[in-house]
Amino acid sequence: MNDPDRTKPLLLGYVRQHLLMTQEELAGVKDRLATYATTEGFTMGPVFVEQRESTPAAFEALVQAIGQYQARAVVLPSMLHFAVLGAPLAVKLTFEQATGAQVLVACPVDATP
Repeated sequence: MNDPDRTKPLLLGYVRQHLLMTQEELAGVKDRLATYATTEGFTMGPVFVEQRESTPAAFEALVQAIGQYQARAVVLPSMLHFAVLGAPLAVKLTFEQATGAQVLVACPVDATP
């Protein structure tokens, strides 16, 4: 993290990179998450990117980071980004119960990858 504003709560990100997603598209998704964080009064922390070949490594790292950074929330581009881990709503509920961190969605309708 680059010099976070410690007066605002920290927001971590989670993105599932799909097979044909370019690095430019991924950067655009990260930018949208950062914009969401700013708009909603958070400081954007690391964004964990799930790679198809290493699932669920990024998710596991995210869970560890919640404790390490004492983050209270995680943002996804859409709930579909949890689909690689199981039924998105079930993953969300289990994640929130296990970590105490709230899952937020930057774009409730999945208009973006």
